[in-house]
Amino acid sequence: MPSAATRTALEALIGFDTTSRNSNLPLIDWAQDWLTSHGATCRRVHDATGTKANLWATFGPADVPGWVLSGHTDTVPVDGQDWSVDPFQLTERDGLFYGRGTCDMKGFIACCLGLAPVLGQTALARPVHLALSYDEEVGCLGVRELLRMVMAEPVQPMACIVGEPTLMHVCIGHKTKRSLRATFTGTAGHSSRAPQFVNAVEYGARLIAHMQSIGVRLATKGLRDPLYDTPHSTAHVGTAHGGTALNIVPERFVTDFEFRVLTQEDADALVDEVRSFINDELLPEMQRTDPTAGVNLELTSFYPGLDTAVDAPVAVTARRLANRNDSIKVAFGTEGGLFHEMANIPTVVCGPGSIGQAHQADEFIAAAQLDACEQFLRGIVEECM
Repeated sequence: MPSAATRTALEALIGFDTTSRNSNLPLIDWAQDWLTSHGATCRRVHDATGTKANLWATFGPADVPGWVLSGHTDTVPVDGQDWSVDPFQLTERDGLFYGRGTCDMKGFIACCLGLAPVLGQTALARPVHLALSYDEEVGCLGVRELLRMVMAEPVQPMACIVGEPTLMHVCIGHKTKRSLRATFTGTAGHSSRAPQFVNAVEYGARLIAHMQSIGVRLATKGLRDPLYDTPHSTAHVGTAHGGTALNIVPERFVTDFEFRVLTQEDADALVDEVRSFINDELLPEMQRTDPTAGVNLELTSFYPGLDTAVDAPVAVTARRLANRNDSIKVAFGTEGGLFHEMANIPTVVCGPGSIGQAHQADEFIAAAQLDACEQFLRGIVEECM
């Protein structure tokens, strides 16, 4: 079973509803009080509204390179999910801990906070930094501001562990992501006179078909990486909304879609391909019928991929501490790519729990996973002594 300190921290963390639409300041207040009480030096980086904050906590000397333990504090909503327990009250049952965020990723943060009493009493030769960020679930937003602060420091960290749920496997890579929204503006009219108007849904459907063709091409002709469970880049359409009634030509259509791309391929080239298809093929046709018709293409979120060498020191050390000989790559995204791309900090992803439990009703994490994470983190402390 996890330590009493980890369990106390997990119970407190689950009690805060940090769905991305909410402030995370109550959680940050609690975590900062906990960490400073055990000797950490803490700094905050707020968002523009002042209602959210990142927290950077340091144990040990700040003038030499050390390790970063990174986790996001926000969670996805519970709206519409059928929970059998209160999602914001930690529930233990048969060796499993239930609650929103237990797996993604308050379990890891709780293990880090549970380590604070040990860190505060250990003579560290290198620092251990804890990085808690906001709004990862909506585009890895908060950590960018945190990293700008870190980059301005005279001494940079030597390595980073992002504790997303990997069942404590050492993940050395994840895909690049580009999320987009296309809004088609046509002209409304009676469906009996449909050829005289611009049908926004029909043109949007052509974009969706084009996305499908890109997905097929990536799957059949694109690069491959066997360390991924889906070993190629993907194109995916997630939502499509348009029209008001069958006998009205729809004047508006909105679709959200994404690319998840191997780091060896160019994600922005795929975005440019979509933009060219809209500008060169769809728009001219639309505007021949009505010059006011248009399409707005918006990049709604993005983050870089992660591709750490299998023999990089951070990966070698992480595998040793996790008692593993293998490495994995994951299709889901993390803040790890930003640690590497923005701050040039060597990074791997390794954390307790299974991504299969993330974002689900009755989300849980196994006590055994928390135990394994605690052991791993104690190894990080030894690396810094």
